[in-house]
Amino acid sequence: MLAKEPFSALERRAVLGLASLYCLRMLGLFMVLPLFAVYAQELGGSNVASIGLALGAYGLTQAALQVPLGWLSDQVGRKPVILGGLCLLVFGSVVAAAADTLTGLAIGRLLQGSGAIASATMALAADYTRVEQRTKASAIIGVSIGVSFALALVLGPILAAWGGLPRVFEVTAVMGGLGLMVVLFWLPATPQLSEAGRAHIADRERLGEALWGRGLGILYASIFCLHLLLMAAFTAIPSVMTEQVGLAPEHHAWMYLATLCAAIPGIAILVRWRRELEDPRSLLALTVLLTVAGLMVAVWAVSLTTLGLGLVLFFAGFTALETILPALVSIFAPISLRGTAMGIFSSAQFLGVFTGGVLGGGALHLGGAPALVAVLAGLTVFWLIGLWRYGRAPAVAV
Repeated sequence: MLAKEPFSALERRAVLGLASLYCLRMLGLFMVLPLFAVYAQELGGSNVASIGLALGAYGLTQAALQVPLGWLSDQVGRKPVILGGLCLLVFGSVVAAAADTLTGLAIGRLLQGSGAIASATMALAADYTRVEQRTKASAIIGVSIGVSFALALVLGPILAAWGGLPRVFEVTAVMGGLGLMVVLFWLPATPQLSEAGRAHIADRERLGEALWGRGLGILYASIFCLHLLLMAAFTAIPSVMTEQVGLAPEHHAWMYLATLCAAIPGIAILVRWRRELEDPRSLLALTVLLTVAGLMVAVWAVSLTTLGLGLVLFFAGFTALETILPALVSIFAPISLRGTAMGIFSSAQFLGVFTGGVLGGGALHLGGAPALVAVLAGLTVFWLIGLWRYGRAPAVAV
């Protein structure tokens, strides 16, 4: 439940700053998704498999460094870690913009991902806010991520049509620089480490419970699978638009905008339905099926109408799951383990980004669209079985 009491002036300033920081950072990272598979073909050493690897590369370093940098922020402070991560994002974006081979581009993506500051940023949000305001702060930051995803699908193709892939990475570097300004000049003075922060340190002794307890494991697996699907989708869909449907790259932005808008009613219905259910398994299963079915329809599309239908289904299912899954983690996890659980959740998400790029590109390289569809169908079967077996909400929240 969201607290009815308003934010204090300090909380309002802090949450606005952190939401802006998330939006700036994620906008740059998301902008490459709808165009990478098309524009990376112009670089030396590129094929479908290597493009998928380069696309997902930032997820590997994100997943590996999320927890260590969260721990470091407990020791040296949140802001130094966040500033360092933003500097790595800027540096990696510059490297990627200057790259003339796919290897150079992959190195830039790895450097971008090494600025893994999500856990430190969420910990800072907890330090700035009172306990009763923390859910509201997390919701606002979550909305900023959703907004950045929607904007990125439109802005990315526009920037690429203006200056190719390098222009997108140049703008990402600028956004990283703006993020540095937000941290240095907008965020209030760093507060003392909160009780939530101290609990986060102590709770590492209960890491096993945070990993597997109370149905959390299947939620981590679900965010992994969801972002695997997202990256697999964008190894294929831009090429489908260009080659199978005949839509020029400079018009991709409007297709994404139209289908995202059309998906909004479905997203609202699914999210509202979640609030009315004690057992989330049926809703999660339906939403997974919508997401995967939409992706499969889009991959096989040969007309704008079919492609549009597939994208509407995909965006409705993906966005609803992106909203529902973190909320379920906060419900399933014991109160004293929520910070640790969200760190693990973020790591699983970014590991899915890397795996999706590699798996999607590899499947397309070896067997084309039929191989990709077969891999995703198999993944969906195991995902649904896991959800039904392990996805029941805990009987008692602690």
